[in-house]
Amino acid sequence: MKLYTYWRSTSSYRVRIALALKQVEAEQAFVHLVRNGGEQNESGYRAINPQGRVPALELDDGSVLIQSPAILEYLEEVYPAPSLLPPDPVTRAKVRAVASIIGCDIHPLHNVGPLTHLRKAFGRSEQEVSDWIATWIGQGLSAVEALIGDQGFCFGSDPSMADVYLLPQLYAARRFNVTLASCPRILRVERIAGEHPAFRRAHPSAQPDAE
Repeated sequence: MKLYTYWRSTSSYRVRIALALKQVEAEQAFVHLVRNGGEQNESGYRAINPQGRVPALELDDGSVLIQSPAILEYLEEVYPAPSLLPPDPVTRAKVRAVASIIGCDIHPLHNVGPLTHLRKAFGRSEQEVSDWIATWIGQGLSAVEALIGDQGFCFGSDPSMADVYLLPQLYAARRFNVTLASCPRILRVERIAGEHPAFRRAHPSAQPDAE
């Protein structure tokens, strides 16, 4: 199994957390998203992932999975223990809702492509781009703050898919200097996850290609 990844990619970070939690080993292949116009745009990588994004997970039989939600669902089905989705259907739906807020509503609006488009196509300044990022991360995390619990991880004593999505988003928020002072529940989860070996192993700063 091979994971095509980039140390600062939040989508790749999600998959690294899930692999670490499930204690599944995967060889890492590094795709630099910035150097030389982005290695994800080279023909060799496009042959692996036609969308030209990370992560991509190449299975032992040569099959390639793309898009972190699909990869995470695959890992949950093939490596069910420990489960990242609680058994109770209502709580399971709440976990998926938090993951969806982050994966669908927050992250796409500060990804490399949209930010580059804001700068080049609309001539927006760096301050305007920063304001854009802070707006959408702030609104999304405010909703997450209201939805998660008051103890432990997002939904209890064990990490779930919600935490797998949340921690990379917090890394991005701090990278873009978005304040988290109004999110005490989220900060609690961040502290707890910071002490968990799987989250520490998956952190961008712990990656071999970190800069």
